[in-house]
Amino acid sequence: MSVVAEDLVQRAIAVAQSYPELLAAAVVSLVVLLGGGYLLHQFTRPAGVRFVSLLAEYDDVAVLTHPNPDPDAMAAAMGVASLAEQVGTESTINFSGQIRHQENRVFRNVLNPELTAIERSDDIGSEAIVLVDHNLARGFSGSEDIDPVAVIDHHPGDGSGEAFTDVRTEYGACSSVIGEYFRDVDATPVPPDSHESEVDTNYTIPSTLSTGLFYGILTDTDRLTAGTDTADFETSGYLSDGVDESLLDRIANPQVSAEVLEIKARAIRERDIQGPFAISDVGEVSNVDAIPQAADELMLLEGVTAAVVWGVRDGVLHLSGRSRDDRVHMGRAIEAALDGIPEANGGGHSRMGGGQIPLDADEFVWPARRKTLTDRLRRALEGDV
Repeated sequence: MSVVAEDLVQRAIAVAQSYPELLAAAVVSLVVLLGGGYLLHQFTRPAGVRFVSLLAEYDDVAVLTHPNPDPDAMAAAMGVASLAEQVGTESTINFSGQIRHQENRVFRNVLNPELTAIERSDDIGSEAIVLVDHNLARGFSGSEDIDPVAVIDHHPGDGSGEAFTDVRTEYGACSSVIGEYFRDVDATPVPPDSHESEVDTNYTIPSTLSTGLFYGILTDTDRLTAGTDTADFETSGYLSDGVDESLLDRIANPQVSAEVLEIKARAIRERDIQGPFAISDVGEVSNVDAIPQAADELMLLEGVTAAVVWGVRDGVLHLSGRSRDDRVHMGRAIEAALDGIPEANGGGHSRMGGGQIPLDADEFVWPARRKTLTDRLRRALEGDV
């Protein structure tokens, strides 16, 4: 050490000894500065980077979809499972209910994700649970006690994760959020005619997953024509290099059952149209997934800008609504129409919504309340409730 440097050190020690409070303040300031810098770094990292870091902290995770998962939910779950696998974390994908809609069945059969059905919370494959495409667990025994470590969703709601919450209500699909996570970690979509080993990056998106996420975006945005955000288009473009067009065609063009066609015809036949709003009761059904398809069919009628269809299965009335009318927020309309009905629930997005009413609930006698429900729905669509 030079004489000058040694002299400076001695002076600094002398000042510290003479003014210990000054030294303490300097130390505290340094700690705060370093700690603040660390926190700033943590929270300014892209969401995908933070989520992958969280996954790496666990030996295993369970990815939980909403009940009766659709392509967007299944694809999002597949994406989380893939990210977990790529950081050395085991994963399972769990769902409650059934996969009945022919589009959903085809998606599962063609892309073959490993899905495990559950009936109670004890069936879930891990204590570390990640919710995708919903933010409050529901649809199985013990769901109210689920405390997820992470929540990834695009639906409005109050649910949150213990360590990670990412709810983007402006996005049209949860698959767009997951696709963005892969982009955050610089993952490369693997072309359908290539193998993952041929891609020289830390993270990859298998072609099957790119196809699933791409289709998940298409289904939840009505082929990128409704309820979209810029991110939905950007993520679709990012995934496109990995999309297997032959698989996509098989998923997007499934055969339709005779029952679904009959329910669509029934919805058109029984429609009650006043102004631009259509309401239809399709009666008893064995396939509740045909109800939203029937609502889509009513939206094709000239002059109809919003439609609600309901049907009954196993003592529960299921409603599904669609809107392309800026005056009608379908999720809020159905929620308002069902408000106050015992054990009923409803909600959704501006363009689509749904709900259920247990018909054996107190004070809701069916079919005596059919007219009441029709009136409440129509008032809700018109903005009167």
